[in-house]
Amino acid sequence: MSIPVGEVVSIRGTVITLMVYEESNKETLFYDGEKYKGVSIKEHLLIKRGFKNIVALVQGEYLDEKLQGDAEGTFVRKVELKPIGYFEKDQLIEGIKSLPMIRDVAYLMKEEEVRRIYSSDGKFVVGKLASDDVEISLPWDRIFNSHVGVFGNTGSGKSNTLTALYTKLFQQKKEVMLGKSQFFVIDFNGEYTKDQILSESEGKKVYRLSTRDESGDKYPIPSEVFWDSETLGVLFRATENTQKPFLESVISGREYYFNQPDSLGIYLRNTIKNALTSNSQRKEFHSMFLSISKLMGNVDLENAFRRLSWHENKFYFSDEHGRRHYFNGGNNCCSYNVFFRTLIDGLVLPQLDAFQEVLFRSEIRLLSLLIKGRIQLDFIQPLLGRMESAVKSLRKVFSVSNTSSSSILNVISLRKVNQEMKKLIPLFLAKQLYGDHKVRVEHDTPPKNTAHLIIDEAHNILSMQSNRENETWKDYRLELFEEIIKEGRKFGFYLTLSSQRPADISPTIMSQIHNFFIHRLVNDRDLFLLENTISSLDHFSRSMIPNLGKGCAVITGVSFDLPMIVQFDQLKDSEKPDSDDVNLGTLWGNKD
Repeated sequence: MSIPVGEVVSIRGTVITLMVYEESNKETLFYDGEKYKGVSIKEHLLIKRGFKNIVALVQGEYLDEKLQGDAEGTFVRKVELKPIGYFEKDQLIEGIKSLPMIRDVAYLMKEEEVRRIYSSDGKFVVGKLASDDVEISLPWDRIFNSHVGVFGNTGSGKSNTLTALYTKLFQQKKEVMLGKSQFFVIDFNGEYTKDQILSESEGKKVYRLSTRDESGDKYPIPSEVFWDSETLGVLFRATENTQKPFLESVISGREYYFNQPDSLGIYLRNTIKNALTSNSQRKEFHSMFLSISKLMGNVDLENAFRRLSWHENKFYFSDEHGRRHYFNGGNNCCSYNVFFRTLIDGLVLPQLDAFQEVLFRSEIRLLSLLIKGRIQLDFIQPLLGRMESAVKSLRKVFSVSNTSSSSILNVISLRKVNQEMKKLIPLFLAKQLYGDHKVRVEHDTPPKNTAHLIIDEAHNILSMQSNRENETWKDYRLELFEEIIKEGRKFGFYLTLSSQRPADISPTIMSQIHNFFIHRLVNDRDLFLLENTISSLDHFSRSMIPNLGKGCAVITGVSFDLPMIVQFDQLKDSEKPDSDDVNLGTLWGNKD
């Protein structure tokens, strides 16, 4: 067996009390040429019960007085144990199947036996047990087919842990994952844009997005994905009942006339003519005329529209003699024929990208519906305002084409993106990636492909505390990610979330995370959330969280038999994320 260290003296429920032999109160013991750690908190002991070897964890200790005949009482050391499982054919079976009896003897465990409790195949080693200095191999196949949460305060080592997990995965499994899995990293602070996890020469694609100028990369959106009411509804924050149906009408009109030469030009010319010659003109037409001419960049058309005046529900021109020429009267309107026909008939559309085109089509569609009196302008004007504002930024970060990313690892850096786009881009990417992946695997059971979305600083997009957006939009954003985390696993779509404020993340999302890597957290709200969310987190592990050292994490979840405290290995400098603290000793060091 090994070194006997005590015997069972009490069993109350699942709490086992062990009286420790006096000679066993040592920090280190040696037996048969092997070194053993003594009995202390969080150490493992083996209790022999018949043919079963029960594994128990030391939870606490105290001194008790023992009377020996008429002699004065002496103090003996007692420890409280919690059974965690038993060995069967050298494999730990989690759970309590049997308990020891009074006088059963407890033994120290060999390092190899402790390793078998926590390690899987011995290949995916990321660190060591904080207490036993035993290398830990994680069950990679059960971690990466689940939703993962990595949490910890700034400077606690959570970025190193996140990077270490995926660096080890790509080092060992990259070749067999090609063509079967894709990974997407939403990188808010630009921490993974160099050679972290994987280098660009090895198949990593970095999109350094920027809304500051035109120097940034552009993430590709397939054309069929862009021209979709759901996509445009997300990009322009369209309301469900009025604005999204309007966008659907814009898209359906484009699809219907797509193969007709110059269909958009014909639509433009006919709409302007109808607006100018209508017997039901509206003053609001004027601002829309100017918007259309600006989008076209046509100065002559814009100047002609600026000459229009409004009187008695009609547009008119004033000539050099002060006479008014009204624009109404249908197709035979003389003023239109004199002042506008040649200009309108000669209009040629400029080259428009997809974002300009959708805005241009929306302006014309709205004008067309207003002429017919089939739409309420007040419902659609806010949408066009958002579209005009958003297009300026969207054109800098997205390109619409017939291609999509095929790289195994894609990093989307939002470091140079404005605050509004930092909310919008992750939402759009999550919706697009999840939707595309569901279509790809819809006939496969189980899925033959997987997609993995990694969101660093996840509280930026999953927070319930944002006051910068209306409640409807916030609900839509959270509902999308809640759907992904609740339903994504069955389609082979997995989330990995990293955050320094887990309490800010939606409780629904937190409750659906399968595996947790918890670094130091000191905020009471964060600790309370974890205590009420993670059923596998024992009291001792929870009490350690506020005092964990840098790089040390409590690991628990459905993929682990037991919670464990692991000191993660530090990555090489070239592999570390760009999140290290400033070294003021170097920065402010003496010149000499």
